Amino acid sequence: MTSDFYKSLIANNKKWVQSKLEKDPEFFKKLEEGQQPPILWIGCSDSRVPANEIIGANPGEVFVHRNIANMVVHSDLNMLSVLDYAVNILRIRHVIVCGHYGCGGVKAAMGNKSHGLVDNWIRHIRDVYRHHHVELDGIKNVEHRFDTFVELNIKEQVYDLAKTSIVQDAWKRGQDLYLHGWVYGVGTGIVKDLNVNFSCNAQLEEFYKLES
Repeated sequence: MTSDFYKSLIANNKKWVQSKLEKDPEFFKKLEEGQQPPILWIGCSDSRVPANEIIGANPGEVFVHRNIANMVVHSDLNMLSVLDYAVNILRIRHVIVCGHYGCGGVKAAMGNKSHGLVDNWIRHIRDVYRHHHVELDGIKNVEHRFDTFVELNIKEQVYDLAKTSIVQDAWKRGQDLYLHGWVYGVGTGIVKDLNVNFSCNAQLEEFYKLES
């Protein structure tokens, strides 16, 4: 038997369609013609962090990839496929890695408790802690340490993004491509630019700069 909650999802869709058509009768016809979003959003799967709504964007304006703790893992074919399509087919100009304070994946990586299958994913986040353990362990306030870890994790993902062959190749051929790291405050709704922004590989160590 179908639950009332499930039925409400279908009903809400119809209401949403009607509201869009009332504002613009051609809204869905325009979307049907294709997409040319300027932004790829790599964000956390957390349900409280909806990419479009946070920046006031409409359908068709943000290409989105989400996973636990907004990770850029070089062996993740899903993420790489999204990145490749966004950069090489859609020709997006901005890639935003957006994490958020209070991230459950980051919090789990701060402890030793096993969480099952997801431990394999969280291990990548723990690697970030290992790289920054001196700074993090020096922060006595647990909440402040947690927030700092969230920010450091985002920054590391932007660096990892810049090291991918997809991004490196785009820069080599002169494509305008900008990488950014943001953190979102769930309790405030405010986005903070973490000032980790790339438009070329000049900030990377030499051995990360791929040559033809």
